[in-house]
Amino acid sequence: MKRLILILVVFLAIAVLPSALIAQQTGLSRMKEQPGPGASPLGDASSTGGLAEASMTSSASGISPSVAESQPDPQPPQTSKSTQSQKTAPAKEPSGPPLEGSMVGYVDDAIVGSQVRIRFDAGFKDNAPDRAEFFYPQCGCSLGGPGPRPGASNNINFQQLYFQGEFAPVRRFSVFTEVPIRWIQPQSFIPGTSNHVQGVVVPGASPFSNQSGISDVRAGFKLAATASSDHSLTFQFKAYFPSGDGSRGLGTAHYSVEPSLLYYQRLSERWAVESQIGGWIPINGSSLNNKKSSFNGDNYAGDIFFYGIGPSYKLVNRENIKFAPVVELFGWHVLGGLETVAGAPDASGTDIVNLKLGVRTSFGRHNSIYAGFGQAVTHSVWYEHIVRLEYRYSF
Repeated sequence: MKRLILILVVFLAIAVLPSALIAQQTGLSRMKEQPGPGASPLGDASSTGGLAEASMTSSASGISPSVAESQPDPQPPQTSKSTQSQKTAPAKEPSGPPLEGSMVGYVDDAIVGSQVRIRFDAGFKDNAPDRAEFFYPQCGCSLGGPGPRPGASNNINFQQLYFQGEFAPVRRFSVFTEVPIRWIQPQSFIPGTSNHVQGVVVPGASPFSNQSGISDVRAGFKLAATASSDHSLTFQFKAYFPSGDGSRGLGTAHYSVEPSLLYYQRLSERWAVESQIGGWIPINGSSLNNKKSSFNGDNYAGDIFFYGIGPSYKLVNRENIKFAPVVELFGWHVLGGLETVAGAPDASGTDIVNLKLGVRTSFGRHNSIYAGFGQAVTHSVWYEHIVRLEYRYSF
């Protein structure tokens, strides 16, 4: 039922976007069809009246109508081709990203544009890394668990390096891909699990150690319903592919999709606010295989609803350089799934909220650097602390 509600909310947003696009295009078409300021609905009647008046004038001056008709018509004023092209050429939308750009570091960027991004994260103290199979899959200490083994870690540090490319062939649509590299370092394990492998005690076995390698590759697209230098409303669809080795804690070992809505609003020359709302939906995650548990057969992977908002203020707002502190609040609500903990394994209903503080510096039209620190404000965490560094080049 929770998954159905999540899917309905997300796809309701998807359904609204085409309507908004069609309405905007219709408005533009109507504006183009309206007559210009120099046009007159009486134009034909005026020309007819002008001929009659010319005929009467020629008769009065002693010139016969036939002679008048033989007179060459006066030539209309010539208009240069350059002037005509200026009148008929439609206004072009700006090809590049708005100069202000997105200032947030954790909320996804609502502005559609071509860019490359390099991002580095360092997270500390993940106390349930297999929760809902969001970070890595069910602990391999359990029977059928595809995650790392032996042992069930209750404290992991990790680092991730992301390489992202986004290409926008048109103003309101872009495609992107992201390749992450992950390092993990387990710090401690749940007592009694250090020598457990697939539910079996292996005498002399040591718990799994540090791991590194490629993580789950992501790819998707953005579609903007509105896009201007003042505001953007964008639908984003992201898919996760199980390219990371789940048995080493480098990926989730399953596919997942993440639809979301992104919003950017410039409030003034210095103030802006950005937000995001969406859902993470796993596909074909693992299930618990423990006949002694009341959760036997339940899905370990679970749907997750997330949201975030981030206001920013430009302390420095010059033409070629901008410096903006950013405050972001980002939260997750776990709708289902399990986790390997000392107590009850049910992860549904878990709320995780983080507060992020950072600064973004933009220099020139294309370059941007972000540095930020995140702190968990709830007992349940994906990490207690996180440090993020990012370089972005827009074109």
